[in-house]
Amino acid sequence: MEERKWWKEAVIYQIYPRSFADSNGDGIGDLNGITAHLPYLQKLGVDVLWLSPVYQSPNDDNGYDISDYRAIMKEFGTMEDFDRLLAEAHARGLKIVMDLVVNHTSDEHPWFIESRSSRDSAYRDYYIWKEPRDGREPNNWPSCFSGSAWEYCEETGMYYLHLFSKKQPDLNWENPQVRREVYDMMTWWCEKGIDGFRMDVVSFFSKDQRFPDGAAAPGEKYGDFGPFVINGPRIHEFLREMNREVLSKYDLMTVGEAAGVNIEEAKKYAAADGSELNMVFHFEHTDGAAADQKVVGKWDHGKPRMPVIRQILNKWQLELEGKAWGSLYWDNHDQPRAVSRFGNDAPDWRVLSAKMLATCLHLQKGTPYIYQGEELGMTNTPFASLEDCRDIESINAFRQYVTEMKIISGEEMMQCIRTMGRDNARTPMQWDSSANAGFTTGTPWIMVNPNYTQINAEAALANPDSVFYYYQKLIRLRHELPIIAYGRFEPLLEDSDAIYAYRRIMDDQILLVACNWTAAEQPCALFTLDPAEASSNTLTEAVQDTYAAPPQELISNYSAHKSGILQPYEARAVLYRFKTRSRVLRDEE
Repeated sequence: MEERKWWKEAVIYQIYPRSFADSNGDGIGDLNGITAHLPYLQKLGVDVLWLSPVYQSPNDDNGYDISDYRAIMKEFGTMEDFDRLLAEAHARGLKIVMDLVVNHTSDEHPWFIESRSSRDSAYRDYYIWKEPRDGREPNNWPSCFSGSAWEYCEETGMYYLHLFSKKQPDLNWENPQVRREVYDMMTWWCEKGIDGFRMDVVSFFSKDQRFPDGAAAPGEKYGDFGPFVINGPRIHEFLREMNREVLSKYDLMTVGEAAGVNIEEAKKYAAADGSELNMVFHFEHTDGAAADQKVVGKWDHGKPRMPVIRQILNKWQLELEGKAWGSLYWDNHDQPRAVSRFGNDAPDWRVLSAKMLATCLHLQKGTPYIYQGEELGMTNTPFASLEDCRDIESINAFRQYVTEMKIISGEEMMQCIRTMGRDNARTPMQWDSSANAGFTTGTPWIMVNPNYTQINAEAALANPDSVFYYYQKLIRLRHELPIIAYGRFEPLLEDSDAIYAYRRIMDDQILLVACNWTAAEQPCALFTLDPAEASSNTLTEAVQDTYAAPPQELISNYSAHKSGILQPYEARAVLYRFKTRSRVLRDEE
């Protein structure tokens, strides 16, 4: 039996504060706006609120460039506002998880201001400084936001490393004093009463201290820094130290954003012994699923193929079993909207498709994450031009590929941004059909998706058949049925191009899930057979057990079903309870 933990049974809701709710009319979401909408989140039924960064920041990368870890961003409010949010969330049974951004700081952080002031500064070694190589950058590493990962500093004649924006210098985790500063700050927040941390780009903390060139394609200026940065040589040492110094002393939920992580590394980050983190985010299904459609860099405007998505997610389900805990998500603040990316956001299919995707994910093993607006079926935004965009990644990519390199047209790049750009997730939460979707009485910091008059929380709450209430039911089922959190996962119909199906097994129960990812009817015999009848495409082995109760239709996005058929974007989950433990269960224990 899997060890029970509250964070395994929880459902996490990610809030992007800048775009959630504006309480003072300045066009920017804030902490008081979140507090005002706690009843909505409580009604949805989620357990944990993960806040994207709310710390003081110049906002070069929307808060992921922090200038003071113990102060609140002025646009978001005050520390008193945060304390009130924390207290009111706790009073409603909601936990608060903070975004921990410690691979880098802002270049306006006092540590960096001191560090760049002199080669002899006491803070010099808080960051990564290197001498020029032949009068140029120390190596050929690229920034994740285009251009070189090195920036020259006139004051001291050296380069500093920034794997992201030049205003986000990387901290030097080799320096034990840096680590001590980080742990002290984390402890300060834990003593305040927060309930955990989501750790930004945790897989980047440890760098290969040789800082060699990365392999570059012929004619390319920049090479691949991955082998020398991702899952670096001391990363697990650092995280075990963090766990000893801070994490193990509190009842926390921890999840690491681990770009480039593979399953073997994930088993270390999220080991069942609890020595590092509770779980990690991997990106195989979001970054790699449409790899054959790439236009340039990470950018494409195609659709991921379900069989590829299924193969990736099933692999993680099976290989983490009993060894590490997984996280489940379709989208977040760095990804396009789930129903647009993986489903079908056309008006005729959006609701069915959104519910199907929710079913497919939330009934798998792991802790599920909902990104704000996902529970409404919010979609990607039809950005007309670069002037509509605010994301530094999209803006820099357009300049690099269209303006400088001239390898893609401006219209095709905008098509890629409308498909993949991070701003799709960052447009304001759509609360109602009033001006600016009820997000603000002022001018919103980024455009509102024009479909807010049809897609909004007010309309969803008034419609019993809405995506919102479907998510509410999925969350309630996870809380009520241990098989959803702890049952073993087994894939089904792995040769299907259209249906994603699996079963969950626990004690005397089998939960059968099938999801049609297409807009056409698909033959599916799963629900016309006893779940234990022989078939390579169903449940493997004939047994003679009888049901303890009739099969229970747990959830579906259709009110009526067709025998042997899954209707367009249909999702079904059926629970079977047996009088005795079936051989198919006993033999596999």
